[in-house]
Amino acid sequence: MTLSDAVRSAVGAVTDPELRRPLSELDMVRDVSVEGATAHVAIALTIVGCPAADRIERDVRAAAASVEGISEVALRIGVMTPAERKALTERLRGGRAGRQMPFGPDSLTRVILVSSGKGGVGKSTVTANLAVALAAQGLAVGLVDADVHGFSIPGLLGIPAGTQPTRVDDLMLPPVAHEVKTISIGMFLEDPEAAVAWRGPMLHRTVQQFLTDVFFGDLDVLLIDMPPGTGDIAISIGQLLPTPRCSSSRRRSRRHPMSRSAAARSPARPGSA
Repeated sequence: MTLSDAVRSAVGAVTDPELRRPLSELDMVRDVSVEGATAHVAIALTIVGCPAADRIERDVRAAAASVEGISEVALRIGVMTPAERKALTERLRGGRAGRQMPFGPDSLTRVILVSSGKGGVGKSTVTANLAVALAAQGLAVGLVDADVHGFSIPGLLGIPAGTQPTRVDDLMLPPVAHEVKTISIGMFLEDPEAAVAWRGPMLHRTVQQFLTDVFFGDLDVLLIDMPPGTGDIAISIGQLLPTPRCSSSRRRSRRHPMSRSAAARSPARPGSA
């Protein structure tokens, strides 16, 4: 292996903090060459103003400098072309058509709804703590804050106010907190205290976009924090996800330590999600 190959391998192993995949797998590594002890590296970010740009730059510089024989790194950062972004989003979807439900009957992801008969009983707190606990066990966890009238998940997870998902064409990359990929309507409102008139079709469309347009990747568990009581969102979830597991905040939540690989080896049970 040449020194250039060693640098390319090291840089390619750097993980994109939003997509959680190596740069080489995302085709973000472009030119790599070595002159003397200087490594010349060119990478392409997904979009202009990528929120993870600073971290990616630091990680790429550190990875290239870690190769024996390299003492200086010259990094050039560019942006993907529209055609390259389109190819990337298609690859991330795994061949699925745009806005197609990824949590269908063939999915290995366990979908768990956390609901309550009334508000103020700690439902969202249970959801947030369950998500963090499962992620701490090594599971890939996603969390949808479907409580659009009283969203609190971003605050419970410590996500700074004003944090929004990164858009790559028609895909949204959710913020990650405590290794939990999270999406909430609170991330899209300029004034969280402002009143919003939510009609039934708007609620359905919002929940549908959270489930189809947000790129969660391969999840072991998807938790959905439901609004209290019953209503349009519960009906929409029932239509979009016909076989989820439900957990009441009045009961102790069951542990779901099963990973995707273990689920793939386990026989399917009637009525399981």
